Amino acid sequence: MTDNAAIQSFYAASPAVDLPHIERAEGPYLWDRSGRRYVDAASGPVVTNIGHGNPHVVEAIARQAATCTFASRTAFVSDANQALGERLAKLCGPGHDRAFFTSGGSEAIEASLKFARQVAWVRGERKRWKVISRNPSYHGSTLGALSVTGDEEIDDLFGPMMRQMPKVATPFTYRIPEGYTPQGWQEAAAADLEQTILREGPETCLAFILEPIGGLATGALVASEAYYNAVRRICSRHGLLLIYDEVMSGAGRSGAFLSAHHWRDAKPDLVVLAKGLGAGYTPLGAMMAPRDLVELVAAAGGFLHGHTYVANPLTCATGLAVLDEVERQSLIQNAARLGPKLSEILRQIMAHSPIVGDVRGLGLLMAIEVVADQCTKRPFPLEVEITKRIARLAMKHGLIIYARRTSHGKFGEWVMIGPPLNADEELLGEIGSKLQACLTDCVDELLNEGILTGGIQAGAELRHSI
Repeated sequence: MTDNAAIQSFYAASPAVDLPHIERAEGPYLWDRSGRRYVDAASGPVVTNIGHGNPHVVEAIARQAATCTFASRTAFVSDANQALGERLAKLCGPGHDRAFFTSGGSEAIEASLKFARQVAWVRGERKRWKVISRNPSYHGSTLGALSVTGDEEIDDLFGPMMRQMPKVATPFTYRIPEGYTPQGWQEAAAADLEQTILREGPETCLAFILEPIGGLATGALVASEAYYNAVRRICSRHGLLLIYDEVMSGAGRSGAFLSAHHWRDAKPDLVVLAKGLGAGYTPLGAMMAPRDLVELVAAAGGFLHGHTYVANPLTCATGLAVLDEVERQSLIQNAARLGPKLSEILRQIMAHSPIVGDVRGLGLLMAIEVVADQCTKRPFPLEVEITKRIARLAMKHGLIIYARRTSHGKFGEWVMIGPPLNADEELLGEIGSKLQACLTDCVDELLNEGILTGGIQAGAELRHSI
């Protein structure tokens, strides 16, 4: 990487390639300074839900900027804030009718944790402070959000600086512990939550937070409806608030505005949104809470939490314009329609690729798990850095993906595929074609280095599978 003061200087430089300079972006595509075009197959880090350069949103930004860019919540009420709150309440549905806006997902997670604590405090349940979460999981980069994140690598580094919260089993659908059926492991994961509550003391447990569709910790993991229903019953039985982290899966990406809407009997108490809510046009997050709990806290003196840019007019007007486009273009319905088509494309690739072990997800939030051995589900050694290889090769094919591993790779590695919600079949086909070419090149590279052996055929079979 060239020597400069850009943010990339804080991160480990790739030994293989310098990052290109972005020149412009439109729809699902980005162009670098050389004129090369890239397909945004993961919407950045699953953010640009409506694509780049939407003229209606750009116009709304300019219109609000010409009127008022900032007004403190302590001094003024903003039409944009009120309108966005009302629109979100309508889209989220009854029980999530009050919106607290932030500048992103980590801030919104912090807001949900502190709001839950204040609810318990006002109710006289002042011993409740433990927020249970899953291992692995990811809920944000601030210390409060990291305390409920399940990641051994993060814990090793930042653990001494934060108060660790209890963790419970994650209901995996691919790497199921030995001795369990898929259904049995879902039941065991839910039972682990209740056993942990009883062990910690129900009177000390405040909330349970989970990603209903996995993000960068579990790669689009979707559990069974029975699991979500069981979790809801357990939280209700012991007086815990159930928090859904929909930073990645919300705002229509799953084929419903909230992924919570897929499981009607597992309704969360609090929902956190971000990423697709601002869709890359503005930093925006939100905590959605029920009116009765907000009124309870407000009557006791108000929410003891806030940030400088909370609910600023420019951000709220931008978020409102994004939601206008989501509704105008029927993008939630489009995500529901295209989800099975994307899944089928990825499954065709898996059928012909020796390094793809699983395809999972819902709507336009999908992932493929990368393995060294499909039969044993054995991951690649860490030093192979398989997802970094795939991301590098994808860029060579003009494809931008989102590749991750957590907890030192203990739970596997995956590539997220989440195109903008206004994608069509042609775009999905282009993504599939580029992805299969990238994976073929990766297999060839691994064979040449002796990392893969045993008669793996890297060539024509995968190249012509779709």
